[in-house]
Amino acid sequence: MTDLVSLRLDPDIRKRLDALAIATERSRAAIAAEAVKQYVDLQEWQIAAIKKGVAQADRGEFIDHAKLKSKWGKRLAASMDKAR
Repeated sequence: MTDLVSLRLDPDIRKRLDALAIATERSRAAIAAEAVKQYVDLQEWQIAAIKKGVAQADRGEFIDHAKLKSKWGKRLAASMDKAR
């Protein structure tokens, strides 16, 4: 069972949502519900990750700057090699 939620949309967003509904042969409500779900999932993940990072910092768990710079330098070099 689902609950009914009403929201106001900018006219341009409403037109884009309608076009997407037509193109995907789905209802406007189904697309909006999926968009809200994805947004909530992302925000929950981000908040959890931030809380985890703050807890690590509170415990004094930091990565050494030189180690971090080296790690990302290696990743950058590897990605540059793949791009060639």
